[in-house]
Amino acid sequence: MSSLNVPPALQRWVAGIDVATAAGSAAVDVPDHATTLLLRIEKRELIVMGPRTRAAYHVGAPTHSCVRVRIRPGRAQALLGRPLRDVADRALPLRELLGLDVDQLAADPIAALEEALADRPEPPTRLEEAAHLLVGATVATTAARLHISERRLHTLFTDGTGLSPKHFARIDRVRTVLAAGAGRWSDIAATAGYYDQSHMTGEFRHFMGVPPAAFTAGRRPAATPCTV
Repeated sequence: MSSLNVPPALQRWVAGIDVATAAGSAAVDVPDHATTLLLRIEKRELIVMGPRTRAAYHVGAPTHSCVRVRIRPGRAQALLGRPLRDVADRALPLRELLGLDVDQLAADPIAALEEALADRPEPPTRLEEAAHLLVGATVATTAARLHISERRLHTLFTDGTGLSPKHFARIDRVRTVLAAGAGRWSDIAATAGYYDQSHMTGEFRHFMGVPPAAFTAGRRPAATPCTV
């Protein structure tokens, strides 16, 4: 898998762009609170992948390649024109995305996205602001800082990400642990916002299927054939 540099013009919409060619080897899709636009290149199939609440260990078919576009928090709802409250852990076919040329996306993802998103109005930033505040803060504190009710914050997240604010924050913390790499587990737990190392270990096992030390050492659940 290779990651493309996201140009400034796309950064208000896109968090990352990857082009992957399956090699028939085991791979892991880690939990993700983002919605992803996926193009299966050979079949020209466009798919919307909702937030992933558990890690997926799989082996892809060697001939399958894809383009993955990870959408920033709060932007997918504007792109798709619908709330995301029912898309978590689902892969849904998408006939088309207004202004997006599928053949161009396969050949030049950056150019295709720049052309499709050039005239889109700036989407509201409230959800992205809430996601930023939620790191290291409770749901109640985040709602208070935004001067909205906890109920309104919950609706904002379920419509805009498909997850509750608490679930969004839990996935964000696990991703922080995964990004930390090597280090003292107690220090990583503190940095990621866990109460202590045992709290981190329990949460990591819930989302990844194994404790962090086992995952880092390569002792992971068995991979299954990729179905998407």
